Amino acid sequence: MGSTTIWNGRSAPLGATVLGGGVNFSVYSKYATAVELLLFEREDAAEATRVVRLDPTRHRAYHYWHCLVDGIGAGQLYGYRVSGPHRPDLGLRFDERNLLLDPYGLAVVTPPGYRRTQGRSSADGHATAMKSVVADPALYDWEGDRPLQRSHAETVIYELHVRGFTRHPSSGVAPERAGTYAGLVEKIPYLVDLGITAVELLPVFQFDPLDAPVGLSNYWGYSPVSLLAPHSSYCSSRDPLAPLDEFRDMVKALHRAGIEVILDVVFNHTAEGDERGPSFCFRGLANESYYHLEADRSRYANFSGCGNTLNANNPVVRRLIRHSLRHWVQCMHVDGFRFDLASVLSRDETGQPHRLPPVLFDIETDPVLAGTKLIAEAWDAAGLYQVGSFIGDSWQEWNGQFRDDLRRFLKGDPGQVPRAALRLLGSPDLYGHEEREAEQSVNFITCHDGFTLADLVAYSEKHNDANGEANRDGATDNASWNCGVEGPSDDPGVQALRQRQIRNFLAVLLLAIGSPMLAMGDEVCRSQAGNNNAYCQDNPLSWFDWSLLERHADVHRFVKQLVAARMHRDVVIDQRRLSLNDLLRESRIDWHGVALDQPDWSEQSRSFALTIRSIANRFRVHLMVNAFWEALSFELPPVEGWGTLWRCWIDTAQPSPDDIHDWGSSPALTTTHQRVEPRSLVAVFALQEQAEQ
Repeated sequence: MGSTTIWNGRSAPLGATVLGGGVNFSVYSKYATAVELLLFEREDAAEATRVVRLDPTRHRAYHYWHCLVDGIGAGQLYGYRVSGPHRPDLGLRFDERNLLLDPYGLAVVTPPGYRRTQGRSSADGHATAMKSVVADPALYDWEGDRPLQRSHAETVIYELHVRGFTRHPSSGVAPERAGTYAGLVEKIPYLVDLGITAVELLPVFQFDPLDAPVGLSNYWGYSPVSLLAPHSSYCSSRDPLAPLDEFRDMVKALHRAGIEVILDVVFNHTAEGDERGPSFCFRGLANESYYHLEADRSRYANFSGCGNTLNANNPVVRRLIRHSLRHWVQCMHVDGFRFDLASVLSRDETGQPHRLPPVLFDIETDPVLAGTKLIAEAWDAAGLYQVGSFIGDSWQEWNGQFRDDLRRFLKGDPGQVPRAALRLLGSPDLYGHEEREAEQSVNFITCHDGFTLADLVAYSEKHNDANGEANRDGATDNASWNCGVEGPSDDPGVQALRQRQIRNFLAVLLLAIGSPMLAMGDEVCRSQAGNNNAYCQDNPLSWFDWSLLERHADVHRFVKQLVAARMHRDVVIDQRRLSLNDLLRESRIDWHGVALDQPDWSEQSRSFALTIRSIANRFRVHLMVNAFWEALSFELPPVEGWGTLWRCWIDTAQPSPDDIHDWGSSPALTTTHQRVEPRSLVAVFALQEQAEQ
C-alpha cells in the first residue's frame, strides 16, 4: 500500500464511500471509547497493512466515527476494532480483539481458512476473519435495465436456492460456475420454459456458512452477517468485487427473460447468535442498539428462534433496514422482497407487538420502494401469528393456512371441506375484510422449510437424523401422509397414489385465486429422503438433481400445462383478452356436492364441486374434488343452449398425457355425470363458440 493521508472525513453517508482519490468511512458506535480502522491487502492477511486510530476530537460526530483516507479506492479490504466497556449486564459487549465488519459494507470476503471462532479472537490474528470490501456501486453498466414491476395477478413465483439449483453434477453447468449466480443464468431457459414469472431466491445476503452443527455447513443462508453484501461464495470468481457484478449480471439476464427477482431477506436476527455466540459486526459496535435484550441485559430475546432478535424498531436498525432495501432496489435492481419471520418487525422496543410499527411504515411509504413487491412471512418463532392481519396496505403474505388446510383436506382429514373451499377462493375469510385484491395471498403447498412435495406424500414422520440433532429439529406436525408406506416403495399401487396426490396438490395450487409459489424441484418430484429441515445439508440431498427432469417428465409436463393455462391469454370476452387467472378472479361461483346445488359442508364430507362462470357467462369451469377413498359420481351442470359440450381438461387419476389437455384438444363429454376416482380431481370447461377468436 502506498502512502496515504488521513483526513477528518464526514459522518454521512454511513459505510465506505468512494470519493475522488479516497474513501470516506463512517460507522455508528454510541458507547465506544476507541475505534480503529484496519486496511488489508489480502483476505487471509493476519495483520493489517495500515491501522488508522480515530481521534475522537477529529473523527467523531455525535455517535458516528469517521475519517477520509486518501490513496485507496474500490477493492480495498478493511474492518474495525472497537474498544469500550465489556459490561454484558448493561448490554455492552466491546472486545478490541475482534475484527468487525462494516454494517453498511457493500461486499465481504471470506478467507479460505475462515473459522467461526474468530469472532472471539483467534491465535492467528485476523487471517481467518471475514473482511469488508470498499465498493463503488456506480461502476456497472445496466444497459437500460429496470425492475419489471409485473402485477401480482400475473405473477407465478418459483422459490429457488442459488447454489442448490446448479450445484449437482447433473446440471451440465461447468464446475467453476456450478452453484453460482453465473450458473443460474445458464438455466434461465429452463425457467422460461416452465412458465414462471419470478424467482424468489433464498437468502443471498452474506451469511456465516459455519452456523450449523459441527461437521456440517449452513446451506439455506438464514444466518446473515451483512445486510447489503451479496454472498461471495455464490460467485464464480474470487475477486473481492466480483459478487456484485455477477449478481447484477444475473438480475439483468433474468429481466431480459421477463423474470422478476425477489429476495428472501432476513432482518429478524443475525449470525451472532445468543450470548455465547461470536462477534462479527453488530454486537461489537452497538449491541444495546442492534438487539432486543432481556430484562437481564446479558441475555438476548429470542423471537426468531435463532438465538437473538434484531431490534428492528430502534432508529439505528430502522435506518439500516431501509438503507439495505433501497440499496438492493436502486443498485442491484431487484423486484421485491420476502421478509423472513416478518412479524418480528412489528415488535416494539420491549418486544411487544406494536400497533403501528415504525419500520414497517418506513418500508411501505418509502418512495424508492414504490412498486416493489413486499411479501411477509407473517409470523415469528415466539408465537406471534399475523396471517390475514399484517400491518399495511401494500404487503402480500405467505398464506400458511392455505398450505395447512389443503394438506389436511387432500390427505382425507375430516372437517376440512369448508376451509379448503375458502383457500381456493383466495381466502376471503382472511383478506376479504380489507377489500384488497385476492393476490394478497401468496399460496403455497411446500417451500424450502419442510417436506418437498414428493416427500409430503411419502413420509408421515420427519427423518432428520442427518442433521446431527437426534431428529429433534424441524416441525413435528407436517399434515403429511405416506400413502400407506413410509419412504420409498416399489408397490405400484402406492406409487400411483402418490403421483395422483402430487398432481392434486399442484392443481389446487395453480388453480386457486391468489399468487402461487412453487418450490424448487417439486415439478420433478425432488426428494430429501424425509428430511424436513435440510438447512445444514449442502449436498445432493438438497440440490436439484437434473436427471429427475427425464425420470419425472410427466409431472414436469403437468406443471407446465397448468402454468401456461393460468397465464395464457387465449380467451376473449367483452373485447378483453383474459387469462384463466383473470377469469377466476372476475367470475361467479356456484357450489355443489356430488349433486348439483347441494354442497356438503359437514364434518364427514371429503368432496366438493364448484362451477365458475365468467361475468359475461361465456366461459365456465366445473371443478370436482374427491379426497375420499372411494370413487364418486358427480352430476354435471347442464350446458344446453351453448352450442358446446363440457370438455375434460384435467383428470389427476389418469396417466400422462391424459392427466391434462390443451384446451383446444380436450375430449368432449357426452354424459350427465362424471366419475371422479378416489383421491383425485377433475376439471372440465365449456366455452361459448361465439366467444372464441
